[in-house]
Amino acid sequence: MSNQSSAGTVHASPPKFTDKKYLITLVFVTSLFMFWGIAITMGDVLNKHFQHVLSLTKTQSAFVQFAIFGAYGVMGIPAGLFMKRFGYKNGVLFGLTLFAVGSFLFVPAAAAASFPFFGGALFILGCGLSTLETVAHPFVASLGDQRTSDMRINFAQAFNALGTIIGPAVGSYFLLRNNVEGSTDLTSVKTLYIVIGSVIATIAVLFSFVKVPALIDPHGAVDPAVANVDTHPERGLFQHRHFKWAVLAQFFNVAAQAGTWAFFINYGHEKMGFSDAVAGNYMIIFFVLMLTGRFVGTFLMRFIAPHSLLAIFAACNIVMCLIIAQSLGWPSFIALLMLNFFFSIMFPTIFSLGLKNLGAHTQQASSFISMGVVGGAFFPFAMGAVAETNVAHAYYLPIICYAVIFLFGYKYYKVL
Repeated sequence: MSNQSSAGTVHASPPKFTDKKYLITLVFVTSLFMFWGIAITMGDVLNKHFQHVLSLTKTQSAFVQFAIFGAYGVMGIPAGLFMKRFGYKNGVLFGLTLFAVGSFLFVPAAAAASFPFFGGALFILGCGLSTLETVAHPFVASLGDQRTSDMRINFAQAFNALGTIIGPAVGSYFLLRNNVEGSTDLTSVKTLYIVIGSVIATIAVLFSFVKVPALIDPHGAVDPAVANVDTHPERGLFQHRHFKWAVLAQFFNVAAQAGTWAFFINYGHEKMGFSDAVAGNYMIIFFVLMLTGRFVGTFLMRFIAPHSLLAIFAACNIVMCLIIAQSLGWPSFIALLMLNFFFSIMFPTIFSLGLKNLGAHTQQASSFISMGVVGGAFFPFAMGAVAETNVAHAYYLPIICYAVIFLFGYKYYKVL
């Protein structure tokens, strides 16, 4: 029997990671995962820096996260519609343009020393990140055989984790290293974001010249080994309980992530006595642990069901939060570092469990679960309000988030 590429045909050879014709496109799109990882974690450094130079309270500085993550809630559906109308490549170019414009707007914001102006710049930058994230996942999935689409996405996500390591390193070096008490100088912020905007604009120009080959829709063909089959096709999307719980779990997952990251440097400075720059350097280790957790979690899933591992990691983070809140010195700080290790598998695992057996609803469900990122816009305000009096006690609040995630992994992941 000869090999065929039609759906349902068994291939004689194992599927390739990608084809040679897609390599240049794959390199460009994979780099996007790294750049939005850098931008999001740079916001956590900005949070602390703005407390110094703009004399903000912790609650006020949480607006950095509100602007970035709030943009995800606003831009998720428009970005999806733009991608559907104009294609993946134009979607990437649109996202990069917003990213660059938001970065360049830091220049007039710094000149005016206006935090609301910075908030507007961050919101536009966040709209760019949201657009890139909405487009990049299905774009990477389409760059080759559908049976290896998960491998390509996980490969790209590894570069996102690398970006989360680079972000605090660059931010700490440029923004926190030379912090002077009482200084209102925003020159370093302006210079840093001019460089970021220039790099992103250059990537956009270069990518505009890349000829993207005809793509493979990973959802277009039916492969019995990977297809989502809706066992109740008569149901509407929101009649699937596991999907609704996935949206809820993702909301609280990113809420806990945003709050934890936003006040990490504050914890290191106030509870461990580190300088802001040293605390920022520990943040690099914080994100290395997240990358490590992804590798360890992927390995453990060979022996432990994903939903069970999700519940176990959520329970571990509840314990970590309790230890952090006690201000026990190094034991509490190590627990804070370990939060990111256990957090590592949560976003992709919640995502995949929420899409199980949804059939024709899969792409629509993906948009709603992605919009759960908006949880990160609100939770830092609550943590910031508590952190005004004791930053350690602010870490009691994520326990609520991890309890919801635990319930999803323990019980409500089930497809009924």
